[in-house]
Amino acid sequence: MTIATAPTILTERTILRAHRHGDFERFAQIWGDAEVTRFVGGVPLPRGDAWTRFLRAVGLWPIMGYGYWAVEDRGDGRYLGLVGLAELERGIPAIAGVPEAGWVFGPDAHGRGIASETVGAIIGWADANLPDPETCCIIDTENAASIRVAEKTGFVLAGPEDYRDGRILVFRRPRAG
Repeated sequence: MTIATAPTILTERTILRAHRHGDFERFAQIWGDAEVTRFVGGVPLPRGDAWTRFLRAVGLWPIMGYGYWAVEDRGDGRYLGLVGLAELERGIPAIAGVPEAGWVFGPDAHGRGIASETVGAIIGWADANLPDPETCCIIDTENAASIRVAEKTGFVLAGPEDYRDGRILVFRRPRAG
């Protein structure tokens, strides 16, 4: 099954939907924030690199049948960040071929449970729509907030792995049911 664009998913406080061109300004702000990128690449992204990442978020859908959703606040329509699944060809044998969950939110969404709510929603979507027996995620060893999100949404620590110039934690989650 190939899905060409992100289906809409409603959660209690968010709308998960396909990215739109108008989301890019906020997307670039989020990826340009040093606090946000501290555990995701380590440095803020210049605008051109943010554009490439934005296009990747959209472009995964027609190729993989999954990708990233834009996360919109149901109350005021603000773009909060992105959440989704990817195959990023990272060269990490422990996750090769396994849909990798990922999430990045602006500071205004931090500490509100938005990540857990939306990761739970996309994992539910994956369980219902993808044939893969499991999903995974990788998290910086110092990113306590994302480790909590992973654990709350059913991911279990599989172990540390070398990645680029450091160590990351690999989490795995078997499909429910």
